[in-house]
Amino acid sequence: MSPTIFTFRPLDPLTDAELLHRWVTHPKAAFWMMQDAKPEDVERAYTEIAADEHHHALLGLDRDGAPAFLMEYYDPAHRELVGLYEPQPGDIGMHFLTPATDAPVHGFTRSVITAVMARLFEDPAVRRVVVEPDVSNRAVHALNEAVGFVPEREIQKPEKKALLSFCTREQFENAVVPA
Repeated sequence: MSPTIFTFRPLDPLTDAELLHRWVTHPKAAFWMMQDAKPEDVERAYTEIAADEHHHALLGLDRDGAPAFLMEYYDPAHRELVGLYEPQPGDIGMHFLTPATDAPVHGFTRSVITAVMARLFEDPAVRRVVVEPDVSNRAVHALNEAVGFVPEREIQKPEKKALLSFCTREQFENAVVPA
């Protein structure tokens, strides 16, 4: 697959809710845990994120400027992982979602996670990315490993058993930059 150039824009909970609703309620998005959400539930959830100083949502846009994926990032000292591990200065948490498609493109999701990680590491204050996917989400574990994540341990979150994993800037660069 040729390199895909993605750009990012802040998610607008009002104008993007319908699109997000299609994405997060699709059966292939089961790990997003919004299968039964109504459009107003999605709008409310992302309105809360938009108002939260410790949690942010962006849409990844393709070369034509069309929404291609969802990216969230958060401060794990204040959201998602509070009390489940000892955050270090420079830690940032991340989630991403690629929508289901009838015409999958080989390498697309790997391009997405690579772009998400590069975007996070654009901030010089970010030293390490933290993820906590469901332990049974083997596909995302493989993607995480491909961009440099190293699993630390399983943790129990209120909504799932998760695999706590970390990726430093150096691990990311070593994983994605050819020698």
